[in-house]
Amino acid sequence: MLQDGLIFKGENFGSDGEVMGEVVFNTSMTGYQEILTDPSYCGQIVTMTYTQIGNYGINNQDIESKKIQVSGFIVREYLDYYSNWRAKFSLQEYLKKYNIIGISEIDTRMLTRRIRLSGAMKGIISTETSNIKKLKEKLDAYPDMTGSDLVKYVTCKKSYVYNKKKQNFKYTIVAIDFGIKLNILRCLDNAGFNIIVVPAGTTPEEVMSLNPDGIFLSNGPGDPAAVCYAIENIAGLLGKKPVFGICLGHQLMGLALGAKTYKLKFGHHGGNHPVKNLKTGEVEITTQNHGFAIYRQSLKKIKKSSYKITHMNLNDNTIEGIEYPEIKAFSIQHHPEAGPGPYDSRYIFKDFKELIEKSDA
Repeated sequence: MLQDGLIFKGENFGSDGEVMGEVVFNTSMTGYQEILTDPSYCGQIVTMTYTQIGNYGINNQDIESKKIQVSGFIVREYLDYYSNWRAKFSLQEYLKKYNIIGISEIDTRMLTRRIRLSGAMKGIISTETSNIKKLKEKLDAYPDMTGSDLVKYVTCKKSYVYNKKKQNFKYTIVAIDFGIKLNILRCLDNAGFNIIVVPAGTTPEEVMSLNPDGIFLSNGPGDPAAVCYAIENIAGLLGKKPVFGICLGHQLMGLALGAKTYKLKFGHHGGNHPVKNLKTGEVEITTQNHGFAIYRQSLKKIKKSSYKITHMNLNDNTIEGIEYPEIKAFSIQHHPEAGPGPYDSRYIFKDFKELIEKSDA
């Protein structure tokens, strides 16, 4: 059941039970395992627009965190029979392992169209009751995404070194974990950084005590404006070392400088979103997963630095990248690490290293 009362009756797969969350849709044709384990989906029920899901099973490599992060999973057709040389078990077994409820055999095209027209909204999946009144009461009592700090549920509990076996890199960065994807850490490692990952609430003093050459602000779930402690901490770091942010990190950096964010109607979720690089004029096909964006007019109120918009979404003209030259900081809204998705924007990790090298010169 959706918040507006629309009901879909389908077949359960995965675990039994009842779950609520914000219902969104993802337009990727593949990569359901990476989507399920992406911490940015915490608190959300994900609908796959591609019709057949489960056909290549689940493996032990294509994960973005240690567990499934979505609240629930919606597909048109679930395929329990899978075929892939890396697969170890089925999607249903994977969902059951983490107690995640799935529903199939519903009209996902109709559901997607409803969200596009009306906007992302709360929803509930239940195998326990079909009482419409009770379901609606539970939905109405469930908190909205706006105002929700979900970072606290996905950040690491204590600091750790990601690449312990590689201590010979010239530069060390501190990655602040707001729900960091493993593929981002892999890309930072491939770019040539020693990486120290710290919890979301780490203070500027604690970060600087690690003597980093640069600071990375990760992706993550929920409303960026609700993560007040992170905004305050980032404000205390900007200008001290080169800073690079992705997705939620992009939004938090803008907020720390005085900009504002707003909730998108149905968000951007998928592996096929066109973004124009305003520096080169080239169009990049990107992976996206966010429900909030930086309000363009509010950039006029930023502090500490001038700014330059570097990337723009060609679907709706929302901001996809900003540079702050005086404080040696930049951020992007999309996901250059993909996982799943295209590699068009992978160069951005090298840009971060070049920024640090120039600052070190």
